[in-house]
Amino acid sequence: MSTSQNLRDLQWLLHAIKSESLNLHSISFYLSQQTSCCHQETENSMNINISNDSHSLFSHLLTVLGSSKNTSSSLCNLEFHQVKWEPQQLQNLGVLLENGSNIKQIVFQRNTLSTECLSVFSEMVKRNGALKEIIFSESRIGSVGAGLLASALKVNHSLEALQIWEDSIGSKGAEEFSRMIEVNPTLKLLTIFDSNSITATPLISAVLARNRAMEVHVWSGDNEGNSSKVVEFVPGNSTLRIYQLDDVAGSCRVTCALGRNSTVKTLDLTGVQLKSRWAKEFRWVLEQNQSLKEVNLSKTCLKDNGVVYVAAGLFKNQSLESLYLDGNRFGGIGVEHLLCPLSRFSNLQFQANITLKSVTFGGGRTKIGKDGLAAILQMLTTNQSMTRLGIYDDESLRPEDIIKIFRSLERNATLRYLSLQGCKGVKGELVMQAIMETLQVNPWLEELDLTRTPLQSSGKTEGIHQKLGQNGRTEPETDLLKDMPMVVPKSCRVFFCGQEYAGKTTLCNSVSQNFSSSKLPYIDQVRTLVNPVEQAVRTVGMKIKTFKDNDTKISIWNLGGDHEFYSLHDLMFPGHGSASFFLIISSLFRKFNNREPKTPAEIEEDLQYWLRFIVSNSRIAVQQCMLPNITLVLTHYDKINQESQNLQATANSIQRLRDKFHGFVEFYPTVFTVDARSSASVSKLTHHLRKTSKTVLQRVPRVCETCNDLIQILSDWRSENHNKPAMRWNDFSELCQVRVPFLRIRSRRDNKEKVDMRRRAIANCLHHIGEVIYFDELGFLILDCEWFCGEVLGQLIRLEVRKQSSIENNGFISRKELEKTLKGSLQSQIPGMGSKVLENLDSSDIVRMMLKLELCYEQDPSDTNSLLLIPSILQEGRGKPQKWQLSTPDSVYAGRHLECDDSSHMFLTPGSQKLIVLCKEAKRSFAKGE
Repeated sequence: MSTSQNLRDLQWLLHAIKSESLNLHSISFYLSQQTSCCHQETENSMNINISNDSHSLFSHLLTVLGSSKNTSSSLCNLEFHQVKWEPQQLQNLGVLLENGSNIKQIVFQRNTLSTECLSVFSEMVKRNGALKEIIFSESRIGSVGAGLLASALKVNHSLEALQIWEDSIGSKGAEEFSRMIEVNPTLKLLTIFDSNSITATPLISAVLARNRAMEVHVWSGDNEGNSSKVVEFVPGNSTLRIYQLDDVAGSCRVTCALGRNSTVKTLDLTGVQLKSRWAKEFRWVLEQNQSLKEVNLSKTCLKDNGVVYVAAGLFKNQSLESLYLDGNRFGGIGVEHLLCPLSRFSNLQFQANITLKSVTFGGGRTKIGKDGLAAILQMLTTNQSMTRLGIYDDESLRPEDIIKIFRSLERNATLRYLSLQGCKGVKGELVMQAIMETLQVNPWLEELDLTRTPLQSSGKTEGIHQKLGQNGRTEPETDLLKDMPMVVPKSCRVFFCGQEYAGKTTLCNSVSQNFSSSKLPYIDQVRTLVNPVEQAVRTVGMKIKTFKDNDTKISIWNLGGDHEFYSLHDLMFPGHGSASFFLIISSLFRKFNNREPKTPAEIEEDLQYWLRFIVSNSRIAVQQCMLPNITLVLTHYDKINQESQNLQATANSIQRLRDKFHGFVEFYPTVFTVDARSSASVSKLTHHLRKTSKTVLQRVPRVCETCNDLIQILSDWRSENHNKPAMRWNDFSELCQVRVPFLRIRSRRDNKEKVDMRRRAIANCLHHIGEVIYFDELGFLILDCEWFCGEVLGQLIRLEVRKQSSIENNGFISRKELEKTLKGSLQSQIPGMGSKVLENLDSSDIVRMMLKLELCYEQDPSDTNSLLLIPSILQEGRGKPQKWQLSTPDSVYAGRHLECDDSSHMFLTPGSQKLIVLCKEAKRSFAKGE
């Protein structure tokens, strides 16, 4: 606080400056005072008061300060209050600034500057390289002054802060500043307090468009002293907050500037009234911008049309993580479009947007409706990326709708936070029960916000919070399948093996007739099972028929007799502990409708092939719990002369086979001779199948009770999903989480890898017992084995790669070319006709499946883009040489001849295509000179 003894006259000050006795850092000039004096507040700061009649002293002081080496070099800050500037005084100030290289800040408070004075000051700023901050407050520089300052700052690249308070630079001045911003890279702070908020649009647009790291604050005020903020941008936290924009054109201009911007990560427009025209521009921003992480459009009056544009932008956006749309006025159409890019509508479809993690919508004016609810359920069921969802203050959703939302969460493993605060439909015991049941099967939900809901008002949410806490606990680890109840398996497979025209399909139909005869009308029992047209058509691929015998499921796997399908028979061979047995079927005649009987040697050759095949695969299958069970069946017995000597010779040859394979397989004592077309003729064989199935089920190892439960659960899943033949692993995991307590992740801190291993172990068990076909590496399960074996494998084995592709006939093809060929071969050009393989499996899935089934091979397994070898391409026809990839003078071909140690009982089955790979690897090694 100053006292009379601290006040000095200006003559003392002039003398002190000239004598270089002062070391001032800050000087403040106050003009139009009652008396002229000075007051030294601190050792380094001085306040100078100048009266109206001593105005000439002001110019003199500026001149003296400019000529004083000590003072001018130590000065850092200058403040001028209520100064009516003259051009000469500004010239003196310019000399001071030129000599005072440490002056960093100048403040003009309630100054008056003419256009000439502003022009002089502008020239000073152009030349100055030391100033860092200029502040004008209530100095009425107007648009002219703004233009002159802008022209100076286009040249000056040292000033870092410019503040203009309580002024009106107008739209013209703002445009001048925007052009300055486009060329000035050093300005770090721009603060404008204007009477009109329209000045914000050009300023912030220029900052955004040029990616300037400039902090911007724009305020507006009225004549009554009310002020409000218009916009602020803080590069430190990359946040752009817009409080108000006067017109649609201005909001669109600011939005367009964000298209290529990389400095803004958070955009907050809460409370700004926006139109669909703005949303249309913002769609383009979402498609182009790669830096925005969070957008808040709460309470912006957006309607359906506006939200549709925003949603369209989300399809291409790959950066936005949070979107807030609560408090708007859109309905079910808007919700449906908003959630569309976050949903999938088929298993083969990819989710369009996988980066958006958080979405909120709702409010008293938002009418979600039936369409909106359906979109919410679809998103929650199929989305694989969202972690936070908020539905606020909704009045349109009923309790039954809330229940549906929680039921859909049973299959959601990504959502961590759900807010239904203020939703009127969250009430009642049924809603409470649905929430608790969902939390029982969904441990991933970490937080459930039910603030201001009727359920919370009634005090019933405490149990929910307790359950959420329990889901976060860690349970002790257990062994993979420890304490799992083991039961007798309930399904048995019967493999019908035999050459072409053996009558396997007809025999299968007759067995089927016997299984279901008691349930069919009499006319169906006596009708001919196979008409002449059907008899002339051979079975393509493998067929499967399934029957129920009380609680036992018996499935007949009819292995195709065509030679091209022999390589797939290995795949179908039962694994370790599988409940299965074999019928080897041979016709007594050489061809259908041919009266020429087979010789005993031909029959023996047929039977021996399949015996060797079964023995070979049983040895490959490592440990067997029992020897393969074999039943021999001879068909077309009705056509043979009962007194034929060939029958006895055939019986003798069969006995020799029994003796030869004793200890390798287990023969059923009776050889069945049947007329495959007659139900009566195969009745004893049908009884044998029933009896043997029950015997085998008792002899094989027990299976997990969960396997038997899952058989029915998977059947129900197919019924609920349009009888889909294939199931993705993610869908299987979701089903286990919801329907199978033993395979459920009970806590967020559970060992997820261990639970996943347990699920895979169960899937493998289902594969071994023949209920599904599962390949761990491929990520899906085949639920319809007949569809897979008949339609999928049947078409793959006959795939005409050479006709569909443009490759040279050297056996190799690129992965992309093969996928293209598969699409062309498996997709019919006629709607509703042809294969439905691609409706359930992607072409890339099929390629990986071909690799697994060894229908093709990778040239270099370590290279993801390696060419693929397809052995069928090498088939040039009988007697023609195979074409290989390398054919140069320095190439040396090498190979190995492989054979079984016991070739009389085993052989290298047609599925042993690895020989081709071995030869190729050896060839490549020789070609490299290794």
